[in-house]
Order: sequence, then structure tokens, then C-alpha cells
Amino acid sequence: QVQFVESGGGLVQPGGSLRLSCVGSGSIFSIYFMGWYRQAPGKQRELVATIGLTDSPHYADSVKGRFTISRDNAKSSVYLQMNSLKPEDTAVYYCNAYHVTTHMTYWGQGTQVTVSS
Repeated sequence: QVQFVESGGGLVQPGGSLRLSCVGSGSIFSIYFMGWYRQAPGKQRELVATIGLTDSPHYADSVKGRFTISRDNAKSSVYLQMNSLKPEDTAVYYCNAYHVTTHMTYWGQGTQVTVSS
């Protein structure tokens, strides 16, 4: 069974940092195009960052210069380093995986990030 599990969310003060992790299992991780999305209360889910099979990161304008996406295929993991966090970054963050051959898409269960003083 293919599964992706996020961790690393929590409560942080404005200006602080968090690092989210997403670990995949049940399939070959290196053939997934990976991404992070977020959904704030009352809002639609939005793209935060994506990373290709061999790097090539892409970021939403709202997080450019503050967030960094990376992957470690040997650990079947994708990460989101979030710096200079703002209250508007508060949301549930989801890991997304797109299989480049089967075109199947998978989602993690989400991890809550709350930025508040």
C-alpha cells in the first residue's frame, strides 16, 4: 500500500522556523514528483512548493525566499524548511506525490502549522 506521512508541524511564533517532513512507503520514491500544499480554514487548498525528480524546485510567490523544498530519495523523504513564518502561513500542510508513470496522485493526512504569538 502506497502511503505518505507528514510530520513536523506545530505552534511557532511569528518569525520562527519549522521543518516539515514527508516519508513515503510502498513504492519507489524516486519516480514521484513531490509537492507541498496547504489549506487554511475557510480557504481552498493551495500550492506551496514542488520539486521534480532531480530537484528543480518551484515556489508559490507567497513563500519565495522563506521556504525551501528538498528531497532525499534514499530516505524516501521530502522536506519543507519554513523560515520567517508569518501568521498567514497558518494552515494544514499536505504532502502530495504524483507518480510520473501511472499518473496516480497521493496525499498525506496533513500536519497543522500554527503561527501565533
